[in-house]
Amino acid sequence: MTTTQHADVVVIGAGIVGMAVARAAAQRGQQVVLFERSERQLGASIRNFGLVWPVGQPAGALYNRALRSRTIWLDMAQRAGIWQREAGSLHLAYAQDELDVLEEYLATTPVAREHGGLLTPPEVTRRSHAVNHDGLRGALWSDSELNVDPREAIRAIPAVLERDFGVTLRFGTLVHGIAAPLVQTVSETWHAERIFVCSGPDFETLYPQEFAASGILRCKLQMLRTVPQPGGWQLGPALCAGLTLLHYSAFAHCTSLAALRARFAATHPFQRAEHIHVLLSQTRFGELTIGDHHEYGLTVEPFDRAEVDDAILAYLCSFAAVPTLQIAERWHGVYPWLKGQTELVLQPAAGVTIVNGLGGAGMTLAFGLAEEIVG
Repeated sequence: MTTTQHADVVVIGAGIVGMAVARAAAQRGQQVVLFERSERQLGASIRNFGLVWPVGQPAGALYNRALRSRTIWLDMAQRAGIWQREAGSLHLAYAQDELDVLEEYLATTPVAREHGGLLTPPEVTRRSHAVNHDGLRGALWSDSELNVDPREAIRAIPAVLERDFGVTLRFGTLVHGIAAPLVQTVSETWHAERIFVCSGPDFETLYPQEFAASGILRCKLQMLRTVPQPGGWQLGPALCAGLTLLHYSAFAHCTSLAALRARFAATHPFQRAEHIHVLLSQTRFGELTIGDHHEYGLTVEPFDRAEVDDAILAYLCSFAAVPTLQIAERWHGVYPWLKGQTELVLQPAAGVTIVNGLGGAGMTLAFGLAEEIVG
């Protein structure tokens, strides 16, 4: 027999979504316990660029959510004493169709003009010495992008939640059953008024029928990291180029995107077939983080493919000039993804809320979404 313990809120899963929900609830004075099945976080939240990327979100509610997340990230980074850089970003254009998309985006997105604008090649040079200037026609500058090292940040936040917000941590503890208001682990039973299931790509342990009915899938992405750049070389703003314009929903409304899509289908068929778009960011230690591709399905292959890495690096070299691309690490992450939706929020039982399906935007949107959901 186990003694039933009590909390106002139970959160299951200590990825970025679960931690964001735990923070939002605890900040409102609620007693929160946060469960994580592993002894430390291992999932997609530590396997990404560490970029908070508002520029990728469409103007309106999602962009505002991203900016709110950014503000919370700055606060959490200060509390944790971790590295962060308000680096901004450059979307580089090397062809007229890319420049057309950037111009249309700025013309139709007032908030983008508030946070940046279109730069000429000489202006790009003043912003970044990491850009390949051969054929450069211009770039979209945005000042809203924030960089952290996810391997440091994600594993530092639980201590902040415990120390500053009073969250009870239960790492290395699998929740295997919920009969609201009761939450059951191997060794404990908890009673909670509100239960949040933030289980990432685990769709089978808790509420599998609800996940199956939603149509949610998994997305695998391959990533790379270089050795530290020599001599303290600094990247500056995060960099990307034309393929990224085809990936993020911020640009989806641009009619000029059709010409760009058609050209890349002819010139970069492998990258398009593998859903590759390339971002470049830097860690506090000078390593460059490079990625990624997207493989969608309920079951994704555990094996990484050299040809995908080669295609990522080939496209990177078309827009970035860095001292060394000596690769120190290769890995993949798997996150939940739901086509056509920015999040999955379900209430499968009274007092229970599933929060999932943020796709690749968890770092960008989770803190802001949690503020809205917790209320």
